[in-house]
Amino acid sequence: MSPALNRRTLRRAALVAGAALVVRRALRGRVKQSPLWPMPALEEPVSGRPRARALSLLITRHEEIAEGVVQLRLEGHELPAWQPGAHLDLVLPSGLVRQYSLCGDPEDTSSYTVATRLIPAEEGGRGGSREVHEQLQEGAEVEVRGPRNRFALTPDAPTYLFVAGGIGITPVLPMLREAEARGADWTLLYGGRTRASMPFLEEVEKLDAGAGRVTVVAEDDGAAGGRPDLTGALAATAPGTAVYCCGPEGLMAAVESALPEGRTLHLERFTPRNSADGNGPFEVELRRSGTVVDVPADSTVLAAVRAQLPNVSYSCEQGFCGTCQQRVLEGEIDHRDELLTDAERDDSMLICVSRARSERLVLDL
Repeated sequence: MSPALNRRTLRRAALVAGAALVVRRALRGRVKQSPLWPMPALEEPVSGRPRARALSLLITRHEEIAEGVVQLRLEGHELPAWQPGAHLDLVLPSGLVRQYSLCGDPEDTSSYTVATRLIPAEEGGRGGSREVHEQLQEGAEVEVRGPRNRFALTPDAPTYLFVAGGIGITPVLPMLREAEARGADWTLLYGGRTRASMPFLEEVEKLDAGAGRVTVVAEDDGAAGGRPDLTGALAATAPGTAVYCCGPEGLMAAVESALPEGRTLHLERFTPRNSADGNGPFEVELRRSGTVVDVPADSTVLAAVRAQLPNVSYSCEQGFCGTCQQRVLEGEIDHRDELLTDAERDDSMLICVSRARSERLVLDL
């Protein structure tokens, strides 16, 4: 190739590259000016994005610590810090995402500890706990996200009442340790089906050291068995008491209804919140595709959307992992998740559990 021809080729390539750069800049500006042309102008994608950076941790301990309860030790290097009440998302081998409270030592930056109860299908189990029990064995690696904390221990309460039901003791245990280390005034009401199925029972009784601050009620415990006296325990609290409760939905609802005035209530849920508004039917418009889908009273927005757009991302289907978060352009949202911030709730929803208060929602899909 002659030098002159080579120079012409180089000039032509430079012109093409420059024109492409101008087009890209113009397109970027056009998108920012009009969020719906042709896609929303978001600095960071919202729809279907993971909520936190994933870590790959090594399982170094898989131990049954109570009947039907397995504890995992997950080891890594310089792990993100956490405070009592925090939980992790575990990405299971099947791709399911489940949330488990951290119950180890926050000062240990080399490992996380979680525990989970096996929930049979007849009790509403959907397979996640069985995967943890049967597939997450020592020597395997597991992907985790977090930790996140929506159940943090308030530092300035004059006294604390902790109420735990069964596996609900897991987020409460680090709180008890911290309250004891602070010299705080605390009591614990811990209930379960059987003493053999109640994890960390020995440790919480040791924390009490015979002071009478821990009340354990197991349904199989002879004449003393039965249900915890929630009304009596709450009535005995002083104004200003911070009440922390984790366990079955029925237990938390009972605590809510019996809570005296002047106490603050903190709940940790791992199932979707029930709404007083019920489950009425409504419509969802998918703005980008121009499709309108019906959401029946006995179905979810996620199911209706996936019938039209099967590739829409989702995972936990309980409003905790954030995978199915979608931008809402119009309509009033009935939020039922336990994850989004107030700011996020202004214009987005988790379509696996949340519904509409209006007759129609418009999603950016």
